[in-house]
Amino acid sequence: MCTASFSRLLLRLAFLALTTGCGRLPAPGTVSSRGGATTHPVVAITHVNVIPLTAGGHVLPNVTVLIRNDRIAALNGPLPAGTKRIDGRGKWLMPGLIDMHVHVPTDTHFGPPSPTHAATLFLHTQDIMTPYVANGVTTIVDLNSRAEHFGQRNEIARGDVIGPRLALAALINGGEGPGRIATTAADGRQAVRSAKAEGYELIKVYSQLNSETFQAIVDEADKQGLRTIGHIPNAFRGKLAHAFVPHFGMVAHAEEFSKQATAFSDQEAQQFAQLARANGTWLSPTLTTSHQILRQTRSLDELRASSELQYVHPLFQSKWLTANNYNRNTSPERIAYWEKLVSFHVRLVQAFRAAGVPLVVGTDTGTSGVIAGFAVHDELEFLAAAGLTAEEVLAAATRLPAAWLGLGQEIGTIEVGKRADLVLLTANPLDDVRNTRAIAGVFVNGRWLKRPTLDAMLAKLSKRYTAMKGHYDWQQTSGR
Repeated sequence: MCTASFSRLLLRLAFLALTTGCGRLPAPGTVSSRGGATTHPVVAITHVNVIPLTAGGHVLPNVTVLIRNDRIAALNGPLPAGTKRIDGRGKWLMPGLIDMHVHVPTDTHFGPPSPTHAATLFLHTQDIMTPYVANGVTTIVDLNSRAEHFGQRNEIARGDVIGPRLALAALINGGEGPGRIATTAADGRQAVRSAKAEGYELIKVYSQLNSETFQAIVDEADKQGLRTIGHIPNAFRGKLAHAFVPHFGMVAHAEEFSKQATAFSDQEAQQFAQLARANGTWLSPTLTTSHQILRQTRSLDELRASSELQYVHPLFQSKWLTANNYNRNTSPERIAYWEKLVSFHVRLVQAFRAAGVPLVVGTDTGTSGVIAGFAVHDELEFLAAAGLTAEEVLAAATRLPAAWLGLGQEIGTIEVGKRADLVLLTANPLDDVRNTRAIAGVFVNGRWLKRPTLDAMLAKLSKRYTAMKGHYDWQQTSGR
């Protein structure tokens, strides 16, 4: 074969590699399934109590769950020869948890980068993902994504990193602040089209958008097959009803409604809930975030003493403990304000539940004190304390977010054919949602990680971060 023909063949093969298989960007409006290079053995969890979390489903006692090729192959079917068995007697199996609101850190520049400069700070993707999988979180949604996040997702897809499946949202804002900036309707529509072309699955709308641009973004996102989640822009203060345009899919904080409140009354909460219900807009309350802000406004002592802080990169530990914006104003008036918000957020959750608005679990992980993976269990407990039943709380972290993401046929329940994203527990979470912390093991896309393995991963992470402490002095950092 001549050199020119061989070169053309290589180019053709390279093109095929980029446009097929794991090299292709996920289809817009969906989250790509992880393939990974590792072939997992056929595994069966025997004699386990299955909590399928299907709508109207009941606990299935004494079930053998067969997992083949990363999927649930059978419930109580015959086991092939050579099947690896996991004893599930006295245990409960539920779908993997989903966190609908995280901010995943990536390699970072401090100051303007030049064309040939590497990042100022390098982060290990496995270190970032370990707390999620150790807590049974098998899907996360990043709500301010950048190109670096595609690299992280590729590391997981290749099998180089054990991590959750990762959905990516492009943030569009107005004026100054994070994200892509759009100040006109035309700019907003183009930002959506660009985000789709770049491979993002979701659009996050943010606080500084003007009303015309916001409405254009939501409309264009729907035309492009992208779901919209995010803030209620400040432009809608005093005219909240105008924000509820068709296809505004989800509000990312209960705080977005409390910003609109004047009396912080049950009546206001009910009015907000009716607006969301009429528009088909869901809510991710992020109660854990407002609780953390209140605690840090009072004092940093609880955060400083947290046993979970060892799993946070020491740079962020230092930021949270030495340059914490929430702790800069500890006046009684400020504390009283956040106490009022925390109380009102509970009433919002109750009003939205009563109105039939779907609620899903999101944590705003990355905010000071909100720690990856662990915060999901905090959010479950806050939702239960607000009055949701244990089954409603579990559905808010599994079936419902999977449905909203368009992944209901893949994850979110335990059914034959679904992906094997599963959490094995030593206690029944339907008796007490705090039992979601009693993890005996996790299946991450069919890969079994037993408790000793998870503990070893966490211990390695803690050791690495402890060794790194002292290298970071972040006294001058500001922000959340």
